[in-house]
Amino acid sequence: MTIIKSYIKFLFHSKNEHGVHSPFVFDLVTKCFYDNTKYPEYEQLKSYRKSLLANKNTIEVTDFGAGSRVFKSKTREISKIAQTAGITPKNAELLFRIARYLQPKNILEIGTSLGLATSALSLGYKESKIITLEGCLNTQKQSQVQLQEQNSNFQNIEFVNTKFEDYFENLKPETLNSKPQIFDLVYFDGNHSKKATLDYFEALLPTISNDSVWIFDDIHWSANMEEAWEIIKKHPKVTVTIDTFQWGILFFRAEQNKEHFIINPNKTISSQLLERIRF
Repeated sequence: MTIIKSYIKFLFHSKNEHGVHSPFVFDLVTKCFYDNTKYPEYEQLKSYRKSLLANKNTIEVTDFGAGSRVFKSKTREISKIAQTAGITPKNAELLFRIARYLQPKNILEIGTSLGLATSALSLGYKESKIITLEGCLNTQKQSQVQLQEQNSNFQNIEFVNTKFEDYFENLKPETLNSKPQIFDLVYFDGNHSKKATLDYFEALLPTISNDSVWIFDDIHWSANMEEAWEIIKKHPKVTVTIDTFQWGILFFRAEQNKEHFIINPNKTISSQLLERIRF
């Protein structure tokens, strides 16, 4: 499998905090990635996941992305979607820590699915405003019901059912007749194809600030996604990138030299490999 070969290559090149010479990235790795605090919010993340895994109802899914490697039918059980297509528990906790550490005020999530990543972002920084986009109306309704109507902790989330490109079109300055919306954090998990990833990247560049962080999910999902990630890394506005295997994280900090890091965020190798093989 290509993904296993990519993971072995990742392990060979990955470093921990001792291989990081950038103070900004060193602090991110040591104070965020490797933060071993057992935050009480982790139990809330687990509780929400359990509620999805216990839901045996089915929905009709409209998939606008690269498709699923698991599902062959559009009729899918909620529990199965949560089990196979959602963010893993460890990565949900890491996403929570990233939001907690960086404290982004305005967050855009591209691809809500059942809201597992959304819940991590919401709990990570409760003062944030989160806009989460989902193309499938049934999936969006399901996540909104289970997140907002059943738990008062997730009230900083705005759910938007839309085609992603339509939403990006409305963000253009000429459409707004004003300055574009600025997002402090963007989490890309909506379409794992090279063209869409690069199109989304270009479309959202007007929304960055010097402190913005973008997280691309599944950068090693396919050879095409790996090609997209390499192109993004070379963009002149991108200064710092971090490959965690699951994610490609990038920053636009003008004061930093252009540097690329490959970092294992969990300090363990077996668990992440097993989590990825299931896809």
